Amino acid sequence: MTTNTTFSPTITTDVLIIGFGKGGKTLASKLSATGHKVVVAEASANMYGGTCINIGCLPSKSLILSAEQANRTGESLTTETRETAFKNAIAEKRRVTSMLRDKNYHKLADQDNITVLTGRARFIGPHSAEIATADGPVTVTAGKIFINTGATPHIPDIPGIRTTPGVYTSTGLMDIDEIPQRLVIIGSGFIGLEFASMFADFGSAVTVLQHSAEFLPREDADIATAIREQLGAQGVKFLFHAETKEIAPASAGGVRLSVAVKGSTKATPEKNASANSTTTPLQETYEADQLTSAAHPSEAQFCLTADAVLVATGRTPNIEGLNLEAAGVELTERGAVKVDELLRTTAPDIWALGDVNGGPQHTYISLDDYRVVFSQLNGSDRPYTVNDRKNIPSSTFLHTPYSRVGLNEREASAAGLDYVVKKLPVAAVPKAQVMRQPEGMMKAIVERGTGRILGAMLLSAESHEVINIVKLAMDLGAPASTLRDMIFTHPTIAEALNDLFA
Repeated sequence: MTTNTTFSPTITTDVLIIGFGKGGKTLASKLSATGHKVVVAEASANMYGGTCINIGCLPSKSLILSAEQANRTGESLTTETRETAFKNAIAEKRRVTSMLRDKNYHKLADQDNITVLTGRARFIGPHSAEIATADGPVTVTAGKIFINTGATPHIPDIPGIRTTPGVYTSTGLMDIDEIPQRLVIIGSGFIGLEFASMFADFGSAVTVLQHSAEFLPREDADIATAIREQLGAQGVKFLFHAETKEIAPASAGGVRLSVAVKGSTKATPEKNASANSTTTPLQETYEADQLTSAAHPSEAQFCLTADAVLVATGRTPNIEGLNLEAAGVELTERGAVKVDELLRTTAPDIWALGDVNGGPQHTYISLDDYRVVFSQLNGSDRPYTVNDRKNIPSSTFLHTPYSRVGLNEREASAAGLDYVVKKLPVAAVPKAQVMRQPEGMMKAIVERGTGRILGAMLLSAESHEVINIVKLAMDLGAPASTLRDMIFTHPTIAEALNDLFA
């Protein structure tokens, strides 16, 4: 791929969009169609189309589907077959991302009003930025500038974490050529759990290290327990209250982690702990040697050896090298670009879209950020704002997908609401039995008296589709009785909403 313009050291344009993510590329296409001249600057040719297409949602879901197939067909049972299945999965992931990247590039670059520049951008003034392209620096001056640079994995300050071979972020682990027989994951947020579930389905022995004592502390205890049990059924092990002290190459190959576990001095940590227990189950198939000394009397130290380590400790806004001070753009305390309800930064005519502004890190939020921005540019009498958003759903693609929208029970209780809890085991859903996926549970929170749906949590096959029905009902203000009495096709997972809200 090449840019669609002859090299010029200076460009004056109507709009500069820094970053090729969902919000930015959608805005570029729309503004181009309305006659604006647009420059899109993307730091890497491997990121045309943004995070989701290249290193996020779509490649991970491609691998998850391949892993589920390997698990279903038995390919994950032996070393030889799982290695073949994994190589085929990686090849298919690369095919999909390459195809989508090419389509996204040409969707913009082939438009007469859009110039795509490949190179890192840095502000050099309130309305200008320098793009470091392979042909040399290009200075772009624009009336309006949109920052859409996304987020990058957070790397904790652990000795050896950046220099030891075999330590990956999610980006790197999705592009390895050989499956790790033993995988340690640092961090038990939903990204870490997706990878734990995926690699367990491929046949890897997976252990998750969690710094705190509570599993999924923001979720209801019954939901967290159900998710933990599902992952446990896949063979995923957890080590709680675990702090990784050091990472280094193992003498016999692989990666060696020194891990301190608070609240335990036992040489053999307990297994089969409950989801929110402070006990410390340890993957028995790992080399786990207790060290003779500990920094604290109530702390045990272990060395774990693995073939690969995934660092899944969150993502932070990607502002490195942007030189935002030159444009007068300020940051929040958490390092995100500071924006108001219209996504305007602290500098005139500069906006920030997507993960870089510190909002929910979802592709569909980046798309909604485009709507917020474009509503200010198209002459709307009342622009759409982030405060107008309602009921943002989310899905985590585990072996049994988990999706939720609105309030859970602990949040409804904390808000002082009067509510009724409704539950349904997925095993009671005929379609789930037909699919041979009866695992999980459905839970909903309904306001007593009004019947207003406050939230729903679905740990179920196809929950990522069904949750959107619940969101629509909530957006429209429909009471729970609407879903209770709705006519659904049969057999479907969606028809379970009849019984859930009964």
